[in-house]
Amino acid sequence: MIALKIEDMKQFTARLFMGETFDHFLIREAEIITFNVFTIDGHIRQGYYSEEELEENHLEELSSWKMIRPYCFSLIKGKKLPGSFQIVLQMPPQAVDKFVTGHQMPLKADQVNGLYLNIRYEEGKLFCVTGTSVSIFTLDKTLDMEWDQAVRSFLKKNEIIFQEE
Repeated sequence: MIALKIEDMKQFTARLFMGETFDHFLIREAEIITFNVFTIDGHIRQGYYSEEELEENHLEELSSWKMIRPYCFSLIKGKKLPGSFQIVLQMPPQAVDKFVTGHQMPLKADQVNGLYLNIRYEEGKLFCVTGTSVSIFTLDKTLDMEWDQAVRSFLKKNEIIFQEE
């Protein structure tokens, strides 16, 4: 787990809320505090969509950030900055499989519960914090180190300037 302080908040938030940079992630949860506290649970409610809609839109357990992004943007846009926000993004299962296989991990893909990117804005500072979850006990930190490096590379590739805290 690493904490990366984002240097250019305006650029980052534009990419997060208006661009497509983070659209391939799923959203686990979000909390946006403006004049009220808005909480979003990214879990798709079973029964809301028909089987055909689920298949057609490739919907599984969590909503994509792309689907939720416009709602979050509508909550933060305006003349005043939000008091704070926290967004937990998760790598999709298919991408986790590819990530684990591609990095020759000592774990199997089905042992990885999630690879997370926690985005937190508070007190005028913006951080990206990495996180992993596995279903077994292991002292091996290869997954953590590889995910940390993948996030650093993702931010650099997208020209997002950060400082490691």
